[in-house]
Amino acid sequence: MASREWEHLLVRNTATTRPYKYPKEVRGGAKLTLPYRNRASHGTKLQQDLAAVRAQLTLLNQQRQAVGIQGDRGVYLELVSEPGFELALKSLDRRDRGQKKRHIELVAVREQGHATLATVFVPEGKLNVFENAVTNYLTKDTPPTAKSPGGNPKNQKLVESVSAIRRAVLDSFWTDELDVFPQPGQAIWWEVWLRVGLDRERFFGEFRTRATAQGLRVGSTRLNFPDRTVCLAYGTPAQMVLSVELLDIVGELRRAKEMASFFTEMRGADQVKWSRALTGSLEAPSADAPAVCVLDSGVTRAHPLIEPGLDECDMHTYDPAWGTADAANWHGHGTSMAGLALHGDLTDALADPNSRKLEHRLESVKVLPPGGFPENKPELYGVVTQLSSGLPEIAFPSRRRVFALAVTTEDFRDRGSPSSWSAEVDRLSFGDDGAGQRLFMIAAGNIDDPDQWKLYPDSNDTEQVHDPGQSWNGLTIGAYTEKVLLDGKKYPDWTPVALPGTLSPTSTTSVTWKTTWPRKPDLVLEGGNAARNPATGEVDPLDDLAVLTTHFRPNEKLFVPTGDTSAATAQAARLGAILMARYPAFWPETIRALLVHSAEWTSAMKAQVASASPSTQHQLLLQRYGWGVPDLGRASLSASNVLTLVAQETLQPYGEPVNNKIPSKDMHLHKLPWPVAQLDELFDAQVRLRVTLSYFVEPNPARRGWKYRHRYSSHGLRFEVPRPDESLADFNARITMEAQDDIDGEPDFKGSEWAIRYHRGSLHSDWWEGSAADLARRGYVAVYPVGGWWKEQANANRWSTRVRYSLVVSIHAPEVGIDIYTPIAERIRTEIRASITP
Repeated sequence: MASREWEHLLVRNTATTRPYKYPKEVRGGAKLTLPYRNRASHGTKLQQDLAAVRAQLTLLNQQRQAVGIQGDRGVYLELVSEPGFELALKSLDRRDRGQKKRHIELVAVREQGHATLATVFVPEGKLNVFENAVTNYLTKDTPPTAKSPGGNPKNQKLVESVSAIRRAVLDSFWTDELDVFPQPGQAIWWEVWLRVGLDRERFFGEFRTRATAQGLRVGSTRLNFPDRTVCLAYGTPAQMVLSVELLDIVGELRRAKEMASFFTEMRGADQVKWSRALTGSLEAPSADAPAVCVLDSGVTRAHPLIEPGLDECDMHTYDPAWGTADAANWHGHGTSMAGLALHGDLTDALADPNSRKLEHRLESVKVLPPGGFPENKPELYGVVTQLSSGLPEIAFPSRRRVFALAVTTEDFRDRGSPSSWSAEVDRLSFGDDGAGQRLFMIAAGNIDDPDQWKLYPDSNDTEQVHDPGQSWNGLTIGAYTEKVLLDGKKYPDWTPVALPGTLSPTSTTSVTWKTTWPRKPDLVLEGGNAARNPATGEVDPLDDLAVLTTHFRPNEKLFVPTGDTSAATAQAARLGAILMARYPAFWPETIRALLVHSAEWTSAMKAQVASASPSTQHQLLLQRYGWGVPDLGRASLSASNVLTLVAQETLQPYGEPVNNKIPSKDMHLHKLPWPVAQLDELFDAQVRLRVTLSYFVEPNPARRGWKYRHRYSSHGLRFEVPRPDESLADFNARITMEAQDDIDGEPDFKGSEWAIRYHRGSLHSDWWEGSAADLARRGYVAVYPVGGWWKEQANANRWSTRVRYSLVVSIHAPEVGIDIYTPIAERIRTEIRASITP
């Protein structure tokens, strides 16, 4: 995988303004094809690969006999796809369910660059299945059809999708991030996922015996999932590789994560030692660094992990009588948010306290009174938010900041429709008060009743996102979890509620919302897990499954477990502030776009909706997880094979009224610096284009149907790119055609070639996959307006307003030695030098 080491490219003056009329569009779908193969040479090459594997298997069985391992054994194969193409994975998994005999099984899939690598277990005596498949590919044809009068090679889909077959090595089982794979000789705790079938005890006992003999230390903790048992083992790669090779029951390997309980259960003196190790490696942020402004219960600045990033002058309060310090009645919520906003999950930071400079600061505004929950009526929470967000802006008006708002209501009447509070957040984000645009991170809200956790995940689908999480302009943050490891001695036979990579038990969703409103949350970050007590059936949050942060009474203890959407929101705000520090010229709209642009759904999330129809899978994912889990690496850096272009522009969506009707006015046609030569060289390799469009709307929250002249949003924007066979003239004509609005003011997108084509809200992200040759002819992106209340209300006199938007465009190409980033970066630098030369 190419390392991400280059900044995203900010492009200027790429947009041409053109007159615009509302579009109506019909598109065709994209089709994935197999790579070109020469039948004879490709089949012969794979036969040679399998012959080498059979010879290695003979030696492996001799090794097994030498150390006393008996019984039927098999071998792991690694199958490699052509870069940019997929493997026929269904053909690789040939399990005969319900039968006791061992079967070919697909055990792990990972990406390396744009190639797919699949690890497949082949039982003793079943290697001939692959050998016969290749032989039949070479010698037999399928019956003729209308599309293929001469027939096709037998097993064509399976065989031609595979570029190489080899015996799997230790790396083949690694499904974690590559950068955390241990170095040679480095001992770590491995998370070992065993293929146990129905006989868990026998297989686990066999692994423990063999691993111990190789010098590994096997932990007592076990976690059981369908077809898998997870355990921990401590040792080096060399020790692990022997256990994996000699046995055939390992399915995956990951690097184990520290549990929060490791730190929360320490004596106070030991906590101090760990804290000092971290603080001693920190370099305080600069005075002008961006900030995360925590709107919460106040912060205890005296904590040694808080003080480096929070100055006394940056602590504020909504009511001067409350003071600025955190209060006991809120259980130190503000201080726990502050610790996560500055450092992230301390479980990770404390375990690896490398020297680092803090790129951002903290600010705190106390919005919760020390005596209990505010007496303000819900419709006035927006006022509290407005006045509180203004306090740090008055103190430091030029500082860039992300507002972290984890205070929500538990009133569920809105069902996605705007409230006064969410509308005020939208207004503050839009910046019509003269203070400029603002970026808000808002907690989706939690399911607080443990009895509801027992009903997971059904309870999450019925418990809706809390007010003001329905905000259009703010990023609403839900919680997912990767925390599933428990201390088996303390919690024997306890099981985590949520599987790794899925929704946290407390996170809310928008599954029950009307389709009129944007799907929420927008993103999900780590929010911890809960576990089920086998004796009582009760579900409890445990320190093992929590996020670790700062305690508000550091004289008593330094660390405290936390979780839920509050923890996720603080971590999201941290990512936003880091991006602001790395890209000072980027607008809040752009930071929001980059976070969403970097987000992906985990494989576990996709698996949860696999049984749904293809047309509803993406909608369910959006309703539960938004765009998925953001990644700071993807959000902040490009690579040689991943080019990210960023444009920040303004346009006037509507024109002067004609007969008391406001027409659409302008669209932008971006001619982007495009790696045409490099894409042509890749030719039929599969590439991915992702586009994200972000803008803030001025809200109109009066409840008058929100149709036409009473729409909630001031305006809407959309994007489009040319079809592969479409000239620029035809593209321009297609998107500027006159058409009728439907009832929601949305164009007809039947037959869209985009993956999602989801248009609610003020943030749109989508992707297209196809050949590099097709993408080479798509170096244009159009941004055009759709309806809003500015257009429908001529008497509002807002038609002349210009609006900002941010456009993020990425090309993901195969990692095959072709650099698509450098030539575009040099072209942009040359254009800048030319523009400033006298």
